[in-house]
Amino acid sequence: MYREKSTVRKLFNRLSVVQLISMYYVAAVTLVTILLSLPIAHKDGVSLSFMDVLFTSVSSVSVTGLTVVSTAESFSFFGVIVIALALQIGGLGVMALGTLIWLILGRKIGFRERRMIMTDQNTQSISGIVRLVKDMLILILTIEFIGFMILGTYYLNYYDSILEAYYQGFFSAISAVTNGGFDITGSSLQPFQHDYFVQFVHILLIISGAIGFPVLIEVKEYVKISPEERNLKRFSLFTKLTTFTYFALLAFSFVIILFLEFNHYFADKSWHEILFTSLFQSTTARSAGLTTMDINAFTEQTQVFLSSMMFIGASPSSVGGGIRTTTFALVIIFILTFARGQTNIKIFGRQIEEEDLFKAVVVTLLAIIMFITVTIIVTAIEPFSLTSIIFEVSSAFGTTGLSTGITSKLSSFSQILLMLLMFIGRIGLLTFLFTFNKQQTKSNYRYPTERINIG
Repeated sequence: MYREKSTVRKLFNRLSVVQLISMYYVAAVTLVTILLSLPIAHKDGVSLSFMDVLFTSVSSVSVTGLTVVSTAESFSFFGVIVIALALQIGGLGVMALGTLIWLILGRKIGFRERRMIMTDQNTQSISGIVRLVKDMLILILTIEFIGFMILGTYYLNYYDSILEAYYQGFFSAISAVTNGGFDITGSSLQPFQHDYFVQFVHILLIISGAIGFPVLIEVKEYVKISPEERNLKRFSLFTKLTTFTYFALLAFSFVIILFLEFNHYFADKSWHEILFTSLFQSTTARSAGLTTMDINAFTEQTQVFLSSMMFIGASPSSVGGGIRTTTFALVIIFILTFARGQTNIKIFGRQIEEEDLFKAVVVTLLAIIMFITVTIIVTAIEPFSLTSIIFEVSSAFGTTGLSTGITSKLSSFSQILLMLLMFIGRIGLLTFLFTFNKQQTKSNYRYPTERINIG
């Protein structure tokens, strides 16, 4: 027994931090798959294949929301609770929940565990990482509870049973905050297409999960301090860039959807329907996956545009996927800076580290290569239109969950490709890239430099 433990510990020590993170997410998917395979997780008379259960597990742990079966019609109360827990695992991160368990058990959190938390949460410093996780857990769970109480109480107007109303409110709050995209209504938020209160609450919950945990924590600290201290308070560059980029893209999406659909889907709609449909779809298309209308009602150009927004995704250190907002911002700013004949990138009075810029370019290029590769493969073997496939692939990579309805009709091979994209989208491209290296080392020597013609 001791020898077996020693062997396991040696194997554990041989793995790098990013490899362990990936392994933990695989373990989470495995556990959820086992639980959702149990007969108690299915409704009476429902029989699900292994691929159906596996796809649902990957989609829930990666907080995507793409489904091959109806959650409302296929899973029992137990199955829905398992999916809700999987959304929490994926939204908060396996290491954040692991930290909570370690703290409850009174276990000391060592340097290796702190590095794993730092990698999982995509933060730059190991200092104060445990406190960050504590604040993050308290903040997100508080937001979810408030959302649950508001929606559950309001849903009493829709459901005869108090239990059913709060059950719907409970799942809706978790799905919105984690940007999970799952629903137990059977048709997402389409039953509330004309209920702007429900939509507005969901918009706030979606943004709270997608804006980034460090941003929420900094805002919370700003609110707590005195008015005199607020004059001296300086938000971090991360918070400034993340917040500006997130809401700039939100406003840009709103305007573009309005413009593209003004003479099409919005042609016979009232001004308030146009306003909330544009606002909700521009919010949910970033990583949430909930929808108040049939995406197929939009024109192809709007679907392609939404695909680009899903590809960008949410903010770093949030519940969302994609290349992330800061990555997109750095690449755009770099292009504009280079076009002006400059090399140093400055934002909000700060100069960007070359390493961060290098990472942003690598993530963007790798994401484009993966996206194009998977799109070509799926297009070659599936009978669906290129627009629908681009939309589906973007939704998987951005861990969004929006779909034109072809997910369940795809072949098993295409579904496996989507599962890989969802998994990579959740753990992050850099984590995925470093999974294949045991250690990240820097060379102590350099070769002579030589110029190459470009362009």
